[in-house]
Amino acid sequence: MFTKVMVPVDLAQRDTLGKAVDIACTMARDHKAEIIFVSVSGEMPSEIARSPADYSEKLQDFAARMAEKYAIPAQALNLRSADPGAEIDSKLLQAVRETGADLVVMASHQPGLMEYIFSSHGGYIASHAKVSVFVVR
Repeated sequence: MFTKVMVPVDLAQRDTLGKAVDIACTMARDHKAEIIFVSVSGEMPSEIARSPADYSEKLQDFAARMAEKYAIPAQALNLRSADPGAEIDSKLLQAVRETGADLVVMASHQPGLMEYIFSSHGGYIASHAKVSVFVVR
């Protein structure tokens, strides 16, 4: 049914990704699909990494651990951005097109007041991607 599952991840929020990553990896295994973990990171040092290269390496390690845990083919793609907060939605939509993903599985938080004014990342991707999107709360 699906051949390539894209999972947007923010390594700074690993503790909130568990359910979405588990669902995505299980679906990839069941459909014999490849999985690609995509992240959008900035150019400046953060609490996760000293540099974009360091962040990419940590994302690769995360993908390798998930590949081993779920016995699936997995890869990682770190997209660099001068302003990740402003560019994350467009960068993720670009990644959907460039990777050939036919399913996006992404974590989302419980909607609040701000989602009535601004779309959440999950809501934006679900509304604008040309592929199936599974938003996991």
